[in-house]
Amino acid sequence: MKKTVSIVLLAGLAVAVLAGMFAFRWYSDNKRPNFSREAVVYIYPGTGADEAFNAIADSAGVLRPNSLKRAFADKKVDEYIQPGRYVIKPSSSSVYVARMLNNGWQTPTRLVLSGTMRRKGDIARKIGNQMLVDSAEVAAALNDDVLLAKYGFNSVNVFSLFIPDTYEMYWTASIEEILQKQKDAYDAFWTPENIAKAEKLGLTKEQVSIVASIVKGETNYEPEMPSVAGVYLNRLRIGMLLQADPTVAYCFDYEPNRILLRHLQVDSPYNTYKYAGLPPGPIAVPTKACLNAVLNPDPHNYLFFCANSDFSGTHKFASTLAEHNRNAREFQAALNRRNASR
Repeated sequence: MKKTVSIVLLAGLAVAVLAGMFAFRWYSDNKRPNFSREAVVYIYPGTGADEAFNAIADSAGVLRPNSLKRAFADKKVDEYIQPGRYVIKPSSSSVYVARMLNNGWQTPTRLVLSGTMRRKGDIARKIGNQMLVDSAEVAAALNDDVLLAKYGFNSVNVFSLFIPDTYEMYWTASIEEILQKQKDAYDAFWTPENIAKAEKLGLTKEQVSIVASIVKGETNYEPEMPSVAGVYLNRLRIGMLLQADPTVAYCFDYEPNRILLRHLQVDSPYNTYKYAGLPPGPIAVPTKACLNAVLNPDPHNYLFFCANSDFSGTHKFASTLAEHNRNAREFQAALNRRNASR
């Protein structure tokens, strides 16, 4: 009898121990934090569970590797893993991370569109370097008139669609989602007030973008942008050729460091030395500052401007050709002196 009782007690103790072990393991895998530091992990299409495990273990400093392995196996991560940008936090449990990967619980990334974007390739590289979508796919989309028509644009005026800024998006966003994000920003910029300003100037939204892109090509100094915009708007108003060097540079894919007389002979609707009015489309992605400069130009009578002789990156403005020529000679003389001193 005593022997039977002992066996029952031992069996009960064994069951209790096993239950305790399973309970502790469950708690350890489901509730206990398992990482020593925060880390961002990118899971690309085709990444397997083992590769994901190693990436997470290395970058996030896994504290109990066996716990994470059990969670991966139990949740069948190798079968259900989703591409994405995932943030692993020290407070995360093993099971939470496994479920995160399986369900695609991404943390958004910041898509930064800034700087000079004068070519479609510039846009494609910026997006491709920050997002999962390949730059070649972006470049193809920027020339796809059928696709761009969904957003109200085409391959000629697509620069207008982009509003340089920082956008929060999922790293796995498709090119369609990226373009829609730009369309939303474009619509947000064109408030009734800004539309009214454009109409007062006698310009469409597209024409504002074209002028703004030329302003962008002339200066990066924001306080001067309204004055530069005013010059081109004045020329448009009186029917004068725009004679904008950046439009000629665009004809040569921005290869020339300086625009020479021979460049001015190019037969292109973008050559504003030959053709009156605005070119067919923007020559670069205009910034918000450039767009606002066109919508809020400085009220002046200037028709000309040239680089300042102090090499500050600013310009001297003139109302007459004679005054402009004096400013140009002054700049050239300063340039000659600087070159001679080198």
